[in-house]
Amino acid sequence: MPTLVCVTPVTASAQAPEIFGGVHLSLLGLTALLSVLTLWGVRRIRGTDLEAYAISIAGWALLGVSLWRMVWFLLPQNWDVENSLPLHFSDALRFIAAIALITRSRWAIAISYFWGLTLNPQALLTPHPNMLIGPSLSFFFYWGLHIAVLLVPLALIWGVGYRPGWWDFRVAYGAAVVWAAFAMAANGLLGTNYAFLNHHPEGASLLDLMGPWPIYVLWLAVIAGCLWALMTWPWTRRRFKQGAARESPSSGSVT
Repeated sequence: MPTLVCVTPVTASAQAPEIFGGVHLSLLGLTALLSVLTLWGVRRIRGTDLEAYAISIAGWALLGVSLWRMVWFLLPQNWDVENSLPLHFSDALRFIAAIALITRSRWAIAISYFWGLTLNPQALLTPHPNMLIGPSLSFFFYWGLHIAVLLVPLALIWGVGYRPGWWDFRVAYGAAVVWAAFAMAANGLLGTNYAFLNHHPEGASLLDLMGPWPIYVLWLAVIAGCLWALMTWPWTRRRFKQGAARESPSSGSVT
């Protein structure tokens, strides 16, 4: 992602704060605080008229900022074929999360849950060091939007009460496969590395633990499938137990 800080790459590297240094830990602390406040706030208004209004307004705000960011990086003075096109998973997730808030569409909530809580945190935990240099517009875009799409599933799943199931798992995984294929095709045509599917990103990342390309892409597919299945199972198990309780003789239902 391009930074709007006017320094050379060498200077930027020298000036950039360290990952898990003071600046980074402060931003992660802010993320944790906003997560707690979001859950508290949404639960306070759950089931009221204010709930639908507040969540819809948040969705339109997220959509507006996401469009602003996309247009900003497409401007000639900011254009960089390596970074300006909205082809990362996080680029798609911003718009899908906004749709989830505005429309409460199940498919959008599903993708927001699985992508937002697994793919998105990679950017928060291992950002490029230049994304720790602020204040700049790219700094606020990066952190504001990545934090926002983390808060969306927290609000909708643990705040409002939506419960994912195996249909949601299939939708999210299928969408990830389609987006990965699309991004890899674009990378092949443009010589880019969107979604980090054609080679490792610059700097340290969790992908470094998964071997060289294309092995790490296959590992990503396997790990995502297993992790998302684990993220689905508790909700479906709970519903199964509740259904069994309702059908038992002690619950008063006819069996």
